[in-house]
Amino acid sequence: MSNELLIFRSTALPLETVCTRLSEIAAKHKFGVQAVHNLREKMESKGVPFGRECRVIEVCNPSHAQVVLNQNIEISTALPCRIAVYAEAGRTILATMKPTALLTMFNIPGAAATAQEVEDTMVRIMEETCGG
Repeated sequence: MSNELLIFRSTALPLETVCTRLSEIAAKHKFGVQAVHNLREKMESKGVPFGRECRVIEVCNPSHAQVVLNQNIEISTALPCRIAVYAEAGRTILATMKPTALLTMFNIPGAAATAQEVEDTMVRIMEETCGG
């Protein structure tokens, strides 16, 4: 797995355990869970078969969000941050888009420090969730 726009972490922990831990650990870092999307259930409820387990967990730190939104409301299109949790080759994978990479779309240099702080915290949340 290599993509300069994404951050990946993996663990041997079961997907359900990872989802539970992620919510708890995010809260310790002052990131609230806004929503959890079960993609398999959602697609199958619409009559579209999808055999893989995948959750998309939306997290947000309101203080950080306020800083970047005050600089450019268009950043709201990239909020909240999302962490995908899915199974791949016997491991549970966590993946998220780099907040610093997303920020470049908006050309707002004043928000770079906040984006880096959010990115660093997202990495810590993912690593702690994986047991690190």
